[in-house]
Amino acid sequence: MTATATTSAIRLVPGNVVPALTVDTLSGSAWNLAEQKPRNYTMVVFYRGLHCPLCAEYLKQLNSKLSQFKDLGIEVIAISGDTRQKAVASAETWDVNALTLGYGLTREAMQQWGLYVSKGAFDYEPAYFNEPGLFLIDPDGVLFFASVNNAPYGRTDLDALLGGLDFVLNHNYPVRGTEV
Repeated sequence: MTATATTSAIRLVPGNVVPALTVDTLSGSAWNLAEQKPRNYTMVVFYRGLHCPLCAEYLKQLNSKLSQFKDLGIEVIAISGDTRQKAVASAETWDVNALTLGYGLTREAMQQWGLYVSKGAFDYEPAYFNEPGLFLIDPDGVLFFASVNNAPYGRTDLDALLGGLDFVLNHNYPVRGTEV
């Protein structure tokens, strides 16, 4: 067994302000987290990219539940390090055109957000790409919820998340995981 990483990873702590985040979107405009004004939360879903069949299934599920998130006052964006061309192919191939897709996430931004970064192991994978992550950020830029994976499987269950958020919003549930 060999270890290849020698640096410590960043971990975002709930209850604290998240790093800045600006990405280009398929709509042709830049999306800036600081400019988002959701009723309750902005949900940022980081996905691996076009090369990932599990991402395709996850984003299809997310796309089908956008109205449920919107009803809870949650605005959603899915972001990868893919090029515009690959992001367009993802939207078209996966039929997730209702979902806002951001692209061009830099390796530096991946690391600032505490995402695991993988080196491409196969010809069809990018040289480097982020592994999945899902974050809920309140309108003040404060992290409410974080789920980070080091592999494409084991992601946050969207139905469970919707049920949990319904409870959170109706019971003034506090931020958890703030003790470091």
